[in-house]
Amino acid sequence: MSWLTEYVRPKIRTLLGRREVPDNLWTQCPACQQMLYHTELAKTLKVCSHCGHHLRAKAEERLAWTFDNGTFARIDLPKVPADPLRFRDAKRYSDRLRAAREKTGLDDAIVVAHGRIGGQKAVVAAMEFDFIGGSMGAAVGEGLVAAARLAVLQEAALIVFTASGGARMMEGAISLMQMPRSVIATRMVKEVGLPFITVLTDPTTGGVTASFTMLGDIIIAEPNAEIGFAGARVIEQTVREKLPEGFQRSEYLYQHGVIDMVVPRSELTATLGRLLSLLCVKALDQAA
Repeated sequence: MSWLTEYVRPKIRTLLGRREVPDNLWTQCPACQQMLYHTELAKTLKVCSHCGHHLRAKAEERLAWTFDNGTFARIDLPKVPADPLRFRDAKRYSDRLRAAREKTGLDDAIVVAHGRIGGQKAVVAAMEFDFIGGSMGAAVGEGLVAAARLAVLQEAALIVFTASGGARMMEGAISLMQMPRSVIATRMVKEVGLPFITVLTDPTTGGVTASFTMLGDIIIAEPNAEIGFAGARVIEQTVREKLPEGFQRSEYLYQHGVIDMVVPRSELTATLGRLLSLLCVKALDQAA
């Protein structure tokens, strides 16, 4: 058999040509560990066909799934000073920013676009978890304010998809200042009677949860998304009690009245369209 493996097979490969197999054809579901073929995963909007687990999605995928026919226009966001504190831990913050930008192709952890959802005008801001854990620094704060201003200008609803580990520690107090700024952004929209909807995805934690996220006129969450301020382990150590099963997950929060809906990703766009058709009509009636 050695002559087959050592001589014949290499000759056949040389004649036919060796095809390089991409290494990203399969994704393993973090819940059931099943291997998911990437084309099938794209068809299901990154939802596992075996167990229904909602895998994390990129900000640009959110936009494509949400707007009618995947048609939208992104806006340029205001520039902010890079590394204002010249922060350094294991590596320089400037190096972390550079690596995150190369990885995601984004300037920071938020993308803002406008278009129509269910025929209604809407501005959508989507957070990118792959950009330093979707942490909220000055750039994210500016992005939220810009999204709110655009919504007011266009008389459109504002929808924010959250995916974040919280405040960006590398920007210190500057990051914490984005919490009240993001609240002000929501007030800009609400004061003119426009709808503000938040869609909480896995994970939504820290200062993002403690600021604008819970101020939506309607708060929607994807199934089994982790939502909270402090981590479960920190809470257990503080209260010295075992937390209930499913604590800080979408379904638990819905059962306890913290959020309004838990909506599967496949139904999310249709749900947003129905909500906007109701809320936007109400907003127009109030304006009249």
